[in-house]
Amino acid sequence: MLEKTFYKSLLSRSFTFPVKVVYWDGKSAVYGNGEPEVTITFKEKIPIRDVTKNASIALGEAYMDGNIEIEGSIQKLIASAYESANSFMRSSKFRKFLPKQGHSEKESESDVQSHYDVGNDFYKLWLDDTMTYSCAYFTDGNWDDLTKAQEDKVHHILKKLDPQPGKTLLDIGCGWGTLMLTAAKEYGLKVTGVTLSEEQYRLVQQRIKDEGLEDVAEVKLIDYRELGDQTWDYITSVGMFEHVGKENLGLYFKDVNRYLKNNGVALIHGITRQQGGAYNGWINKYIFPGGYVPGLEEIIGHIEENHMQIADMEMLRRHYQRTLEIWDANFNANRNQIQDMMGERFTRMWDLYLQACAASFESGNIDVIQYLITKGASGKNLPMTREYMYEK
Repeated sequence: MLEKTFYKSLLSRSFTFPVKVVYWDGKSAVYGNGEPEVTITFKEKIPIRDVTKNASIALGEAYMDGNIEIEGSIQKLIASAYESANSFMRSSKFRKFLPKQGHSEKESESDVQSHYDVGNDFYKLWLDDTMTYSCAYFTDGNWDDLTKAQEDKVHHILKKLDPQPGKTLLDIGCGWGTLMLTAAKEYGLKVTGVTLSEEQYRLVQQRIKDEGLEDVAEVKLIDYRELGDQTWDYITSVGMFEHVGKENLGLYFKDVNRYLKNNGVALIHGITRQQGGAYNGWINKYIFPGGYVPGLEEIIGHIEENHMQIADMEMLRRHYQRTLEIWDANFNANRNQIQDMMGERFTRMWDLYLQACAASFESGNIDVIQYLITKGASGKNLPMTREYMYEK
């Protein structure tokens, strides 16, 4: 009886549309007015102490284990919970006892490999043809062609740098190499990519060899903090600073400054919260160990304190929402194969992760921002207007 009262209090005010809840004793209730759009079924009681300790971990694990089933859109359900002013997703009393964060070089290597070294074969099943695992950029009203949107994102980033042929570029956290290799092939840059993922490193090495780019491209399996005294004209870093941890965020931007030549230009693209920095216990435990989404004010402060200036900022929240929706559709189109490879619990976990992230962007709980940064007077060597960023 106590559990039922607790869950009624928890769920009755957590959503902006009607939701049906079926409890472990078979009894049900509809919270909100109208026909339910989503049904949540509790097959077992989730202990109150687990939910009050960390709601995202307790409920996420229950879904992974099949003790909670959701009929309808998980994305819509979670977006609604973020949008509801009284939701447990926004209550400070449920945001505690997060896993301890660690970001030594060894811990960072372990964190990256736990996520990205799941295997290239897994990612190939639901990423696009470019194997790009970050926010795409949808242009010309096209919201369906993910490969084109990822290619457009790469060009959008590189064009913002106003790159001059023959100059050098460092890509911190280069992924599977699409950005750095495009910079070499189409913009005439000499490029260096760094990653901590052995799977990514091997694939990029092979791509460099296959495309005959050995003279203008190199990839290093190394922590970006260990690059030594070399400097570059341009730096890109996409989806990277979310993984360095709150305590290392200032040091990350210090290294960007250290590796950037005087009057150099950097494009830093990363998930940011306009409302201030935050952790998510479930994502930190199961998806991105050591992850931290910094606040906008926090990022700007670190850029300034490291003697760099912002030349331009662009918010791409809706673009990441759409990217995740396509990823999840691809994922579920190959769900049986993924489940055969990885098991049911992993499959449920990853589907939940993709939909929950889409919901977080949809609701404005998180954003993704491109920061165009200069070492020296802001925009000194850049064109006077933004028109150059959009030239064909």
